[in-house]
Amino acid sequence: MSETPILPVMEHFYTVQGEGAYTGTPAYFIRLAGCDVGCTWCDVKESWDVSAHPQISIDELTRLAVDSGAPIVVVTGGEPAMHDLTALTRSLHSRGMRTHIETSGVYALTGEWDWVTFSPKKFKKPLPELLRRADELKVVIFHPSDIPWAEGFREGLNEGAALYLQPEWSKREQHTPIIFDYVRKHPQWRISLQTHKYMGVD
Repeated sequence: MSETPILPVMEHFYTVQGEGAYTGTPAYFIRLAGCDVGCTWCDVKESWDVSAHPQISIDELTRLAVDSGAPIVVVTGGEPAMHDLTALTRSLHSRGMRTHIETSGVYALTGEWDWVTFSPKKFKKPLPELLRRADELKVVIFHPSDIPWAEGFREGLNEGAALYLQPEWSKREQHTPIIFDYVRKHPQWRISLQTHKYMGVD
């Protein structure tokens, strides 16, 4: 008998999506361990070390997600795409759940995804093919120079992909007004806020 597929999981929980196109939507989050992108402002650096977190079977993750009653499972990290997610997405789809992923795009995607949030970072160059897979481009703005950098990803995106600029949490007071003014002048963009942090929830 083959071993049940497992994945390293930092945390998993039922919540409401706080960012991007699905803000306000109930979702079950699976935060996988492991990341080599190295964002200095990352708010989950404890996720980077794969060995620091338990391995959980795909069957158990699927059961937890289904039992939560959530319509969507969001797989995030860390950098979730560094793992083979084929078995996980197939298992979730077999139970009628939507599969969403948030990735920096530095690894090729595996699995079957209903929604791909591409969130590139300056710390490691993303793969160009992720632009063609993205349903949503969400760029975290840590410095005003990140806005023109974000514009550089628009070429090659799927037509109709949602475009978001999101202030990095520790810089939100300085950069939210800058993003606000930019979006007013460039209405193809939208503003994403970490609403779960404003509400004080996960």
